[in-house]
Order: sequence, then C-alpha cells, then structure tokens
Amino acid sequence: MKDYQTITLEIADDIAVLRLNRIDKMNALNTQMRAEITDAVTFSGLKARVVVLTGNGKAFCSGQDLSDSGNAAAIDLERVLRDEYVPMLRAISDCPIPTISAVNGPAAGAGANLALAADLVIATESAYFLQAFTRIGLIPDAGGTYWLPRQMGAAKAMGAALFAEPISARQADEWGMIWEAVEDAKFDDLWHARAAHLAQGPTQAYGNLKRAIRDSWENGFDSQLDLEAKLQGDCGKTRDFKEGVVAFLEKRPAQYEGR
Repeated sequence: MKDYQTITLEIADDIAVLRLNRIDKMNALNTQMRAEITDAVTFSGLKARVVVLTGNGKAFCSGQDLSDSGNAAAIDLERVLRDEYVPMLRAISDCPIPTISAVNGPAAGAGANLALAADLVIATESAYFLQAFTRIGLIPDAGGTYWLPRQMGAAKAMGAALFAEPISARQADEWGMIWEAVEDAKFDDLWHARAAHLAQGPTQAYGNLKRAIRDSWENGFDSQLDLEAKLQGDCGKTRDFKEGVVAFLEKRPAQYEGR
C-alpha cells in the first residue's frame, strides 16, 4: 500500500477507505494533502470497487489551510484552484467506481465542497456543512457554485453562500444536499454497510450510471436518450448483466464480479 503523509489509505474487501489525517489542523487542506487525495483516489479507482472519503479525529475537513503558504493574503488563489483543486475534484468526480463521503464531523469551506464532490454523502447527525467563504471576502470554490444549486436548489444555495451559516446534517438531508444523516452511534456501521453493498454490485453499471446522471445536466432530452442507449448497450455486454439475469430467473442473489 502507498505511504502518505497527510492521509491514510486502506483497501480491503474491494473497499478503499481514504482518511484525511491532519488531526491537529482539523484536516485542513494543504498542497500536499490535495496531491495525496488525487493520487489515492486515482489509485483506488483501479484497485477497489468503491471509495470512501472520511476524516480522522473530530472533523471531516475544515477547508483550506490558510497558513499553508505562510502569507494567506498573498496566496495566488486562481493558481491553487486550477493546479491543485481541479485535479483533486476531477479525480473524485470522474472516478470509475462509486465514491462516498462519510462526513464524520464539521465540513467547512473547501472541505464542505470536497464532500459534495462524491457520488453519495452520508453524514453523522452531529456534523454540519459551512460555506464559510464570504466570512473572509471570498466566494464558494472547490466546486461549491456547481454542486450547491444542483443539490439543494438555487434559493437555498444562494442563502447558504451569502449568509455563511452552518447547515446541520439533518437540515442538509431534508434539503436534498446529501443522501442521508445518520445517528452518531450508527454512523460507522451504516457507511460501512453502504460501502459493502456497492463493493459487491455491478461495478461497470455503476460507472455508466454515474456518467449518465452527470451528463444529464448538460444534455438535451434527445442527447440524453442517445447516451442512455449507448451506455445501456455497454452494460448489456458485461458478465455482470448475464449473472444478474440468471440470478433473477433462479430467484437467488446475484454474485457480481464487477466485470
């Protein structure tokens, strides 16, 4: 397994668990962590069948480490976003296997939007999401202006960004911002179970499903129907489709191989 300095990565039973591991900084993102997340997600996409992104300690991620450059006011934000955040976010969004953000605690600023880049967001009830950017004279970045209006609607997204108020996990669940909020005592067992379910599923179908849903935001109806037909045709050629049909006819659980 690869050796990282700011994160940990464990792969077992086709589940890759990537943990942000700058506990003393509430898992704030610095240059090294962004590079390591990019590498670990890319690696996991080749070695596992689901990726879980979570945090060690009490926080998921407190956002950009403003002390990373030594002089926060002088940081070239455009360069950092283009050269460091974009590759990380693309690695998560374009990952060929399902990705889950298991939000174990506060997710603020770029940390909140890092979580939203995953296919599914599962949060413990004590967690919250904070678009903290306007508190320091910035706009939401790390994909925030893309994900927020799509997941919670324009009105809620605008209020979350303008007021920079914490959104509880339960509220985020009710608004459609995340998949589900879970009681703290059940959180670890729940996200493990969700990950295990996906790791045992038809991996190529999941990858095509991800593409179809993501592309639907930019496609017209006819283009989306064409894409559906193409991707469904690809799924129909997989061993997992054949296994799924046989298992259905034999009235037994399918044993998917991810092929």
